[in-house]
Amino acid sequence: MTESTADSESESFSLTDDEIINSILDILARTAPEIRNGLPGRRVKTNEENPSGESPMEADVFADELLRNRLGSLDGIGEYASEERSSADDTGSGLSVCIDPLDGSSNLKSNAAMGTIAAVYDAPLPARGSDLVAAAYVLYGATTTMIAAVEGNVADYVIYQDGSYEPIEQEVRVPSEPTVYGFGGRVPNWPRDFNSFVSDIESDTSMKLRYGGAMVGDVNQVLTYGGIFGYPALTNAPSGKLRVQFEGYPIGYIIECAGGASSDGSQSLLAVESNDIHDRTPVYVGTPSLVERLEGALAGKADSE
Repeated sequence: MTESTADSESESFSLTDDEIINSILDILARTAPEIRNGLPGRRVKTNEENPSGESPMEADVFADELLRNRLGSLDGIGEYASEERSSADDTGSGLSVCIDPLDGSSNLKSNAAMGTIAAVYDAPLPARGSDLVAAAYVLYGATTTMIAAVEGNVADYVIYQDGSYEPIEQEVRVPSEPTVYGFGGRVPNWPRDFNSFVSDIESDTSMKLRYGGAMVGDVNQVLTYGGIFGYPALTNAPSGKLRVQFEGYPIGYIIECAGGASSDGSQSLLAVESNDIHDRTPVYVGTPSLVERLEGALAGKADSE
C-alpha cells in the first residue's frame, strides 16, 4: 500500500460535520423514549447540588448520564457539557455539545410537559452563538417530538417508542400572525418597563396566554402558533434565569432559522457574549414584530403601532 493510498483511506473514515450532527440527532431520538419511560420512578429530588445550587430531580441525573454516555462516546465529539455538570467533559476531538437533559423537570410532580435541549458548536466551550452548527429540542408532550435546526432549516419530527423518527414538517416557520404569549419569572420581580409591555400584550384580545413552566413547551407554542415567549431580566436577577450556552443560543438559533427573532432585550441572543458555560441571559423569542416591540419598550421607546 502506498503512502498516498493510506492517506486517502484514512480520510475516507473521517466523519464530516453533517454526519456527526446526524448521529447526534439519532442519539437524541433513540434516547428520548428511554428518558420518557424512566420518568415515573424518578420524580423525587436527589441529595446532590447542581451548579445552580439546586437539588436536581433523579430524572435530571438519569437523563444526563444516558446522554453523556452516548454522545460522549460518539466519534467527532470533543466536549460534552450539561446543566447538571459544573464543567465540560473532554470526550476527544471535534464538535462540542451542550445539553439541558430535562428542561422543566419541576413539572414532573404535576405531570406537565418537559423536554431536552441540545446545542452543537464547532468550537471549544464556552462557545459563541456564531459557533453553532445545529440545535434541537425534544418535547415530551402528548406525543414525543423533536425540532431540529441544521444549516438554517428547521424540521419537526415525531419520535416513536422504538426510537425511530420521521419528519412531519420539513420547513418549519414561525407564523407571521402572532396569537400566543408566555412569560416566566415572578411578576413582582419584573422590571417596570417589561411589566408595561406585558400589559399591552394582555390587552390585545387576539392574544392568548400559553405558559406551562417548561421553556421548550412554551417555545413550541410560539413556533406552532406565532407569538412571543420571554424569561426576562428580573429585579432580583438582572441576568435572568436561563443559560446562554444551554438555552439562549440554541433556542435563539432555532427560532431565527425558522424566520422568527430572538433577543436578550437589546440584541440577538446569538450576539450575547458568554465567558462561562453557566452564564445566564434574559431570553425573548418569537414573531419578529413582537420582539421588535419588546426591544423598543425596554429601551423606553413609545410603541409606534
